[in-house]
Amino acid sequence: MMLTAGTRLALEILGAAIVLGCTGDLLLRAVPRGLNAALAVLLLVGTTALLVRRHAIPTNATTRWLALATLSIGLAFMQRDAEALVQLDLLALFVTLGLAAASLHGWRLTALLPLDALKTLIVGGGATIVGSLLVIGQDVRWEELRQGTRFRRLQPVVLGVLVAAPLLLIFGGLFASADRVFGSALENAFAVDLERVVSHVALITFLTALAAGYWRWSLIARGPTGTTLVSSRSLGIVPVATALALLNLLFLVFVLVQIRYFFGGAALVEGTTGLTYAEYARQGFFQLVTASVLTLPVILGASHAVRHETPRNLGVFRTLAAVLLLLLAVIMIAAFERVRLYVDAYGLSETRLYATAFMILLIWVFGWLAWTTLRGRGERFAFGALLQGFAALAALHALNPDAFIVRANLSRVPEGRPFDTQYALTLGADAVPGLLRALPDLDPDARCLVAAELLDRWSPDHAGDWRTWNAGRARAAALVSAQRPQLEPLSCPVNEKP
Repeated sequence: MMLTAGTRLALEILGAAIVLGCTGDLLLRAVPRGLNAALAVLLLVGTTALLVRRHAIPTNATTRWLALATLSIGLAFMQRDAEALVQLDLLALFVTLGLAAASLHGWRLTALLPLDALKTLIVGGGATIVGSLLVIGQDVRWEELRQGTRFRRLQPVVLGVLVAAPLLLIFGGLFASADRVFGSALENAFAVDLERVVSHVALITFLTALAAGYWRWSLIARGPTGTTLVSSRSLGIVPVATALALLNLLFLVFVLVQIRYFFGGAALVEGTTGLTYAEYARQGFFQLVTASVLTLPVILGASHAVRHETPRNLGVFRTLAAVLLLLLAVIMIAAFERVRLYVDAYGLSETRLYATAFMILLIWVFGWLAWTTLRGRGERFAFGALLQGFAALAALHALNPDAFIVRANLSRVPEGRPFDTQYALTLGADAVPGLLRALPDLDPDARCLVAAELLDRWSPDHAGDWRTWNAGRARAAALVSAQRPQLEPLSCPVNEKP
């Protein structure tokens, strides 16, 4: 009996998921991420493309673009060694995989409203988690296999194995007791590290289940194309306008206070708060970043709540939202001024750099929000904002954050500002070239510490295997190895490190 197309696809998904699970167990156990992550992504995208081609699953330009974006993110794991950047790459990878699945599922991503896009990712994530069970219990029609010639031929073999299993245990035990050499050989043959086996089985099962669930939602549980998933009910203009008006009032009061402190300068801040200007900036920056982030879902939610209102009511909403964005722009200027003072006093760090980059991204996103949502073209916002996010991530990779932080902090030394050697050594491999160049200009204690740490961290004994290869780590190891004769005389013993 011939298998139906649905059963063949489900079986191929199960087989491919098992292969991906086993390969992922081999690749992803090694940390930190590098070549292994890139190969895993390549395998996932390549297998998906093969399944799509074999079963003539319809695709579009958006699907293909997202596949290329996913591959690019996978290759990014081989470039930089900044831990925070790796986490952002992982987030971007999950987003692109989710949207690619949604595109294969049949949704027009370029026309999804923001809440629709969010719901698509949530639904897709849930479907991925439970999808493997549905593949096994629903999509594979096992009765088709039982009626097939191959399965009927295999049944006697399986039955023979089941009958022989207890007999093998009995006779094997008797022979092992009768002959110590045979017993020792049998024991060595079946000696296993149970904890290690359980660990491998757990990871393989987890990766297999995720892959099978992902492909099921992408390729089997496909729905009709569309652009709207959420309810079409409208909250009404009165509660939305009231809430926005009260928020505008709060933002206005805060802006007036900020303007007073900006014009009053350090003397006013110190006299009013008892803090130095730098401490004042340090305390408030991240709260302002958080407030800026929260403003985005507020405006998007309000826009969704009034999308079916009359043109006059929509005009009221857009006016209030525009005022809120203008006040937010002043608040973001205040946040940038605070981070400038913050960095001037304490130096640049990963948190400050990424928070600043995020604020810059928010400026572009809010500009795009005003250009689309507030002009009645909200269906363009989500995909455009996604493109801006990918552009920001690419810009961070081009900036090379850890190297940039070291350069920025070293530039403060001629001005008499301290260089935090301990913090610089916590950064990734991308910081090593800058530290090596600056070594002659550091004070003796810092020079001793940097030389000792670099020699220890990038010694051949600490090199990872091929799975963790990364361009930044390879470059750092090569530079330290080449300069080892110059570094060893500068290095101090571990117990003498300052």
